[in-house]
Amino acid sequence: MSGGKNNLITDVEGLAVGNASDGKAKTGVTVLVCGRPATASCHVMGGAPGSRDTDLLSPENTVGEVDAVFLSGGSAFGIDAGAGAMAAMKEMGRGFQVADQRIPIVPGAILFDMINGGNKDWGQYPPHRELGYQAVRAAGKIFDLGSHGAGTGALVAGLKGGLGSASGDLSGGGTIGALVAVNALGNPCVGNTKHFWAAPFEQESEFGGLGLPHPLPPDAKGLKIKFREGRSRHQHHHRRHCHRCDADQGGMQAAGDRCP
Repeated sequence: MSGGKNNLITDVEGLAVGNASDGKAKTGVTVLVCGRPATASCHVMGGAPGSRDTDLLSPENTVGEVDAVFLSGGSAFGIDAGAGAMAAMKEMGRGFQVADQRIPIVPGAILFDMINGGNKDWGQYPPHRELGYQAVRAAGKIFDLGSHGAGTGALVAGLKGGLGSASGDLSGGGTIGALVAVNALGNPCVGNTKHFWAAPFEQESEFGGLGLPHPLPPDAKGLKIKFREGRSRHQHHHRRHCHRCDADQGGMQAAGDRCP
């Protein structure tokens, strides 16, 4: 398998992606828009999942295709992004036909970005419904990674998280792609180094071209959990509006910009 043309999920024919963010609240929405209804499936994992309309993707249910899929920050508040995305898709004439009505099918999932230093005092309603609408309207073949869309306020242990994407061309024909909002509890790096565990799989030095450290540092086996260590220091850091965490960087390319 070789890397796709732009190394983005939109290298798959018929797909577009749009982002919308609220910089003050440090949250956002990403929507994957299908050029035509597409078959979709879902596997929900984790101890505290948050999702919308994922049950309808089960093969025994009536609706077999989706018009779009959203990823949103905001924890459970972010589920509202689906309503905004549906509104935009309906304006475009998309949706499952029921008599003289069309119901856009837009399942999605959320991530927890509620204690990242952003101002969540947003008034009566959270911003995610409007962000979902804006993301659909912004959808295109080229889109920003890192601190954009659903990755706006994402964090991992000791690093800024963010939006990432990749694609690959199969030797037998066809293209596969991935889109992910990285908001993991753990640490993607080896101990306290700038070396990513995923270094053997990077393309074109996207992780900095550092490879894996040799020898492995003594803390390589240490368990580093987001918010568990140095939480107050991290929150204070974000209140200072650090240019590092707010920089427009590709999701995993933020390795060199570790929070002090």
